[in-house]
Amino acid sequence: MFTGIIETLGIVKEIKKDQDNVHITVSSAITHELKIDQSVAHNGVCLTVVAINNDEYTVTAIRETIEKTNLADWLVGDLLNLERAMKLGDRLDGHIVQGHVDQTGICKSIEEANGSWYFTFEYDKQLNNITIEKGSITVNGVSLTVVNSKENEFSVAIIPYTYEHTNFKSFKIGTKINLEFDVVGKYVARLSSLRH
Repeated sequence: MFTGIIETLGIVKEIKKDQDNVHITVSSAITHELKIDQSVAHNGVCLTVVAINNDEYTVTAIRETIEKTNLADWLVGDLLNLERAMKLGDRLDGHIVQGHVDQTGICKSIEEANGSWYFTFEYDKQLNNITIEKGSITVNGVSLTVVNSKENEFSVAIIPYTYEHTNFKSFKIGTKINLEFDVVGKYVARLSSLRH
């Protein structure tokens, strides 16, 4: 379980295909604190550490993960938002994030707003995921508050700190991002659908 509060950025150093799997090697400032078999969220995707070498570590993604996320688009040199799993007893500063991406979305617009930014994202409504005004959403692993919720799009406001300390600074119109919708909202939507 994660909180959506990004600890640091990692840099993709190597990508190796192995049948249906992909091994991704990442360099980060937290590598020395990691252990084999530990879960780390990469752009919101929970992946397990399988090897550590100096300041680099390797994780493996299986086909289902690759198909449901933007992982197939990652390139050597890309910046990744990183967060280690939450410790029991720590403050929950973001919201409950599982690290299980529901679907991808596309950056539709970026507006500067006197020192902050509004990013608007569009997603496929056929997958039955929803946002609500002032609800929680995870974009590339970052816990954010929804503004301007619509049927298949929403916006988020990004403050300068978040912009500088996440990979939001590399987003352009058309960037594909990972979305994890609020777990409580998913349960409510599921229960509601069972009643009809």
